[in-house]
Amino acid sequence: MNPYVLAILLSSLGLGTTLTFASSHWLLAWMGLEVNTLAIAPLMAQHHHPRAVEATTKYFLTQATAAAMILFASTTNAWMTGEWDINNLSHPIASTMIITALALKVGLAPIHYWLPEVLQGLDLMTGLILSTWQKLAPFALIIQVAPAIDPLLLTCLGLLSTLVGGWGGLNQTQLRKILAYSSIAHMGWMIIILQYTPQLTLIALGTYIFMTSAAFLTLKMSFATKINTLTTSWSKSPVLVSTTALVLLSLGGLPPLTGFMPKWLILQELAKQDLPLTATIMALTALLSLYFYLRLCYAMTLTISPSTTNLTTPWRIQTNQSTLPLALSTTIALGLLPLTPAILTLTT
Repeated sequence: MNPYVLAILLSSLGLGTTLTFASSHWLLAWMGLEVNTLAIAPLMAQHHHPRAVEATTKYFLTQATAAAMILFASTTNAWMTGEWDINNLSHPIASTMIITALALKVGLAPIHYWLPEVLQGLDLMTGLILSTWQKLAPFALIIQVAPAIDPLLLTCLGLLSTLVGGWGGLNQTQLRKILAYSSIAHMGWMIIILQYTPQLTLIALGTYIFMTSAAFLTLKMSFATKINTLTTSWSKSPVLVSTTALVLLSLGGLPPLTGFMPKWLILQELAKQDLPLTATIMALTALLSLYFYLRLCYAMTLTISPSTTNLTTPWRIQTNQSTLPLALSTTIALGLLPLTPAILTLTT
């Protein structure tokens, strides 16, 4: 892609997210979401592969449906209340439609079906943008409208997302689909705690972005899109595979890695809110996700490829991409747990 076109598209992505962040009016927020969708569509279809075009079409239709629902719900709310302010979402029908549309945008269960298929058709860098940056604008709106949403609805969305995210990734062999189900599960953790402590949602979102960035950048570095490809990774770069295994375990929420921090804090808060059953179900669904992360670690570190080649070139990774983002995101994904008190102090 032409570098000037790429710069325009990336700056449009930033503009759309900033518009939604800065808006208190539903029309301006909707406009920011639309700019985001239109800016990422050419990035998704840039390789002109049938799978990429199919993924772009599915994504565009899904996002257009969600945007139409947001516009209809905000218009209904303005008709009933006389105000377009985002924080003044008082009509129950409008608030339910809004949270449904935003759940569709970020891929919460049970309206998550588009996310694994779309992510599977994209290259790893566009998939990284879709899994991280594209979540920011809808989540900003979800956080603002959360006080007006039925708590039972948010709890059901969170529990179902963690269950589907863990269960759906068990039988997958494609790494991008596994990361898509991982995204669904992490979204569930963020949604379920939103009604009690929005600061924990922000902490969980931040740690998810860094951990997912490290995972995608590692897969791009090792040119891996299937589990079978991971079996040759150890011979190519043992250090990279070691850090990748730790990043995956961090995504699963194992101590003493960064991913343990949001899960621990969320379970602690759910227990404080006198919801022991909900906390228990969330902890058990985390075990489902941990299983397929451990499966990836097993394939990378304890399995030897059955088709070993004697050529020299495949045994080393040659890449011209910058390793600084990978190193930075990996360091953050592995070592922030000791800073938990400082992070809590900054966010509260």
